Amino acid sequence: MRKLSSGDMYVQASLRGLQNAQVHALLPELQRCAGSHGLLLSAGGEGPPALPLLACWTHMRAQGDRYAGDVLAAPSEPLPFVDDAFDLVWIRHALEVVPAPQEVLREAMRVLAPGGTLVVAGMHPVSAWSPWFYWMTRGQPQRRLLAPMTVHHLLRQGGLKLAIQRRVGSAWPSVGHGSAVGGDWCGGSYVLLAIKHRAAMTPLRLRAALPIAASARLAPSAGARRAVS
Repeated sequence: MRKLSSGDMYVQASLRGLQNAQVHALLPELQRCAGSHGLLLSAGGEGPPALPLLACWTHMRAQGDRYAGDVLAAPSEPLPFVDDAFDLVWIRHALEVVPAPQEVLREAMRVLAPGGTLVVAGMHPVSAWSPWFYWMTRGQPQRRLLAPMTVHHLLRQGGLKLAIQRRVGSAWPSVGHGSAVGGDWCGGSYVLLAIKHRAAMTPLRLRAALPIAASARLAPSAGARRAVS
């Protein structure tokens, strides 16, 4: 088997099949994502799908020590976007090729708008795809496959609520389009979909009523009280 670069690896038919299975598993939820901007961080392969309620995408492809695509940047630096910039952020296999995957995930949560959707998809480290991945990337800077449990933990730390977590795709790397049996127990990849909590509105604090000291001159005297009685 010919060794490929990480970018070439993700255009192979077997990995395209794995990515198609991910899209199929997420499409019902993705079609409900609405907003003006989406961000796709990928390791190569096809661009983002057209979604009916999302106006436009920014696509950044992680290739070694840089991002290519719509925005040029370095994966070792913060994403070049302001906080809460995107209504949908999709990380598709990018955590497998960047130098600091956990930092990239934290950056993705930072640029996600409150109420927005974050999708993470990657090869499952406990699958037949794992030794295949390390064989294909031998001789390259050391990378590792994050476990979905680790991703889930980081999402919770970032204040996101998990909505979907499942295994999908073929169980074995193959030259076909992911036709080998996979699914919830032995799928070759995982997908997670999480929602960022909206910032809670802080009610205006009413100023407490100031106590007013009673004037001694206005207070009724004991004699006056007896006269009234």
